[in-house]
Amino acid sequence: MTTVIIIAVIAVLVVLALAVWAGSRRNNRLTDERRDAAAAHREEALRRAEQADQAEASAREQSARAERQRLEAEEQTRRAESERVAAGQHSRQASEIDPDTDDR
Repeated sequence: MTTVIIIAVIAVLVVLALAVWAGSRRNNRLTDERRDAAAAHREEALRRAEQADQAEASAREQSARAERQRLEAEEQTRRAESERVAAGQHSRQASEIDPDTDDR
């Protein structure tokens, strides 16, 4: 009878050891899956951050181009106004030199 009890105890210990081992493997597998998922999220975060950086750099470049164009347009406006003033002066001088001629 003691032999049967010893064998039963050993069988229970073996079953418990197998259960602990299986649980440990399951926990390790779940941990690995979580780590893989976290790594995928980190990669996605890096990819999106790089895209955001590129979009921001592109927007800054576009803004700088627009500012240069605005400044060029203002300069053209100043030159045109200066030309208008010069044209008016020439027109007045022409009228002083020959007042009978029509301004065209």
